[in-house]
Amino acid sequence: MTFQGSGSIDTGNVSGGGGGGVGRIALGGGAGLIITIVALLFGVNPGELLGSQAPQQGTSSGAAEIQQQLDSCTWEMANENTICRIKATTVSLDDVWSELMPGYQPPKTVIFADSVDTGCGAASAATGPFYCPADSTAYFDPSFFTQLRRMGGSDGPLAQEYVVAHEYGHHIQNLTGALAKGQRMGSQGPRSGSVRVELQADCLAGVWAYHADNGPDALLAPISEQQISSVIQTAKAIGDDTIQGPGSNPEGWTHGSATQRAKWFGIGYRSGDPNRCDTFATNDL
Repeated sequence: MTFQGSGSIDTGNVSGGGGGGVGRIALGGGAGLIITIVALLFGVNPGELLGSQAPQQGTSSGAAEIQQQLDSCTWEMANENTICRIKATTVSLDDVWSELMPGYQPPKTVIFADSVDTGCGAASAATGPFYCPADSTAYFDPSFFTQLRRMGGSDGPLAQEYVVAHEYGHHIQNLTGALAKGQRMGSQGPRSGSVRVELQADCLAGVWAYHADNGPDALLAPISEQQISSVIQTAKAIGDDTIQGPGSNPEGWTHGSATQRAKWFGIGYRSGDPNRCDTFATNDL
């Protein structure tokens, strides 16, 4: 068990999506907005998505089925059902960040199948989980977690919740301006803006985990060392050097190494302090 409590999960910030047509993922500026997809991506260089086409696979019926599941989610179901787990995690994240960040504005979350239209353009399941700052929305295709396991990550509950918390970390960065700062610093290299943004999001996910099981009203049951190990396993599995394999070239990194990703999640989890997550203030990444 990860989540405590019983009854329905009440939030209007999570919805089902899908049915996106062919379109371009926008990476760059436009209409005064930072229109860039900051995704986990797991080995896909964001620059390679520029001009890529998202296949028209999603269906309105798929979106309706997801929405039907979301409408029926309970806290008990969140411990068994991936869609309900994502929904429950967003409630916990909003609770934690509303306490930690004055003026916090929750993002929206869309759970989709195959493809989806976003404020940043059309995206497919191959993109992985991502956050679009143009519409302040985090997007998840639940089938990703199966792929994550194949890559050597964990599909344990807290590992899945870490993925959601990482994308919420990008929302925090959007609110603070860190996302824009990272964009100005470049998208590739061991000390690039992209790597700093991703490592900071890992750290912010750790901050959430520190607070999520604290207090009498905590939505998460006490987190065990085994659950933290599943997160570390996942963070390492999605390091640039792990994905690129032998001969990995740091100049092509966009998310940081396995060691760095685990390190920064740990900094956030041990401290519970967002101020400790300033990856822009150090070159010791």
